[in-house]
Amino acid sequence: MPVASVGLKSMSLPEFGEPTVMPLVARNTYGARVEALIARGAKSGFDAFAIYGDREHAANVAYLSGYDPRFEETLLVIVPGSQPRLLVGNEGWGYAEICDGPYERVLYQTFSLPAQPRDRSDALPDILAGCGLKPGHRIGAIGWKPFGAGDAGFDETTLDLPSFVADTLRTLVGNKGAVVNAANLLMNPTDGLRALNEADQLASFEFAATFTSQGLRNVLQAIEPGMTELQAARLMGMNGLPHGCHPMLSAGKRAAYGLPSPRLDIIRRGDPITMAYGIQGALNARAGFLAEDASELPPAIRDYVEKLVAPYFAAVVDWYEAIGIGTTGGALWKAVHDRIGDPFFGVSLNPGHLVHIDEWMHSPVFSGSDIKLRSGMALQVDIIPATGSDYFTTNIEDGIALADEALREEIAARYPETWSRIEARRAFMADVLGVRLRPEVLPFSNIPAFLPPFWLSRNSAMAVTSR
Repeated sequence: MPVASVGLKSMSLPEFGEPTVMPLVARNTYGARVEALIARGAKSGFDAFAIYGDREHAANVAYLSGYDPRFEETLLVIVPGSQPRLLVGNEGWGYAEICDGPYERVLYQTFSLPAQPRDRSDALPDILAGCGLKPGHRIGAIGWKPFGAGDAGFDETTLDLPSFVADTLRTLVGNKGAVVNAANLLMNPTDGLRALNEADQLASFEFAATFTSQGLRNVLQAIEPGMTELQAARLMGMNGLPHGCHPMLSAGKRAAYGLPSPRLDIIRRGDPITMAYGIQGALNARAGFLAEDASELPPAIRDYVEKLVAPYFAAVVDWYEAIGIGTTGGALWKAVHDRIGDPFFGVSLNPGHLVHIDEWMHSPVFSGSDIKLRSGMALQVDIIPATGSDYFTTNIEDGIALADEALREEIAARYPETWSRIEARRAFMADVLGVRLRPEVLPFSNIPAFLPPFWLSRNSAMAVTSR
């Protein structure tokens, strides 16, 4: 049942701790994923796969191989009955060895940076033929984006690979073959292979989310007027884990755009402010005003909490209390839009999505969606108002996972430190915030649903006040 009312509450945010153990995905898991893709592909009539990746679009290759390209492009070629071949450039050669994935490395120097040596590798058509690709094959090409009915007429023959790779594949298979976009086999929000995660993968996402959320917590606890945006961003304590997106922090007029990187601009008392920190597997975001209370806001928006933050937080609570195994994406969409569907709130993007190595993999959450959420899914609470007014915005973005009893028991047994943090977060959300989670909902954030509208009031945040 939806909450009756919410409001500001004085509270102490517990210390949930940071990881001392780093969960890793085992080599045999990558091998099992490759075999699962081959089996799925056989049902769809594919003879082989070519999976492309680069620095910005590494997730599908990394999911299957453990290799995330650093400076260069890469191509993972999978032919049933053969060892997968990973094409890398000069600088990827050594790094691919230490990643120790279930593949054989192949040097393809055209993937190297401009002016680097290109004297030791064969031409791409010869390499691909050597990998086992043949004329007449139906090849599943996987980049990073599936195309759908709304994509201006694009269909399964539309590829998001560089033309020099796509053209070579098409030439190789000839008129009797085909190169088809197969990204949905991995990314489809209903049954894509990446939509459902093993215990190791979920534990690694929680590991990532702990650091990203703790980074935002550090800012909320220590930011002061007079700091520059860069000084405030340093409070995040970024630790070198690979980013899934650029760090974001901006105040004043730029804050309304959400995405800017920090600059040397001075943050002033009363400024609107937003921030986000994401590494592979997690992203957290918050937005509010750098103020003690509403009296420091312009007179016209001193009802900021009542008009924007309270209905927003109520929608987030409804989202949290609706989500679970078997919940449809459409039900989540409706829970949010029943609260803040008015055009004032400006909620236009999906109120929730799947998260993976990439920050936004796909989303089952849209109007009318009958996609049922399943155990093993990792999702982001991601409900973004864009009022386009002086009321600015408010924002909670945190990660969760859905896990049935067997998966919960596995995570608890194999990753007791992870499980301890999850249980402590669930207790805080229930006992302090008044958010009732189903047993299968596992919060991954060290600021779980913690929403302070006024960042200088360190221990005041939104909570359920009555039902």
